[in-house]
Amino acid sequence: AFLDLAGLSEVKGVWKGSATLPCAYVPVKDFVQETLTWSVVHDQSSGTLFRRDGSGDYILLSEYRDRVSVPKDTPGNVSLHILNLGISDRGSYTCQVTWRASNNSLIAREITTKVEVVKVAVTKPIIRAGELGLRVPAGARTSLTCEATGSPPISYRWFKSTPKGKGLLLSSQAELAWDNLRPSDSGMYYCEAQNR
Repeated sequence: AFLDLAGLSEVKGVWKGSATLPCAYVPVKDFVQETLTWSVVHDQSSGTLFRRDGSGDYILLSEYRDRVSVPKDTPGNVSLHILNLGISDRGSYTCQVTWRASNNSLIAREITTKVEVVKVAVTKPIIRAGELGLRVPAGARTSLTCEATGSPPISYRWFKSTPKGKGLLLSSQAELAWDNLRPSDSGMYYCEAQNR
């Protein structure tokens, strides 16, 4: 249907994890997105938490500062991404988009998503072991990826073993990548995964 918003009626998030509340439309020629607002109704408060208009993006509720974002470079995708979910984030979130037509008339649509935040049993990260004895030619591109399951958020660190037995920290990402392998890159590498 014409300029309809697509989303989900309910999103379940995990405490301290992140969640994306989908809100999207198919862009139509001659209709320009004028404003986007995300508002929330929950126990603690209600109001507009995010607004985007011609002058920029604004996070209007302080408890969401540094925790919410909306994609900028994908036309039609105005989904809300929330980091570090708290139990107080439970509630109903409404995405409202207003478009301006070429004849200057306005069209508005909205959808509401109910958000549930659940606590799960805290589990230590478990790393899935990779292949041992990987052989890669000098000059090649390659990467090692650390995969762990457990309670989010999980942080990663990659180390290279040294002759003295101490690990040399190389990266704080899940992936360790080389653009141009050298013989000096040979060695034993290991990954550490950590959560609360």
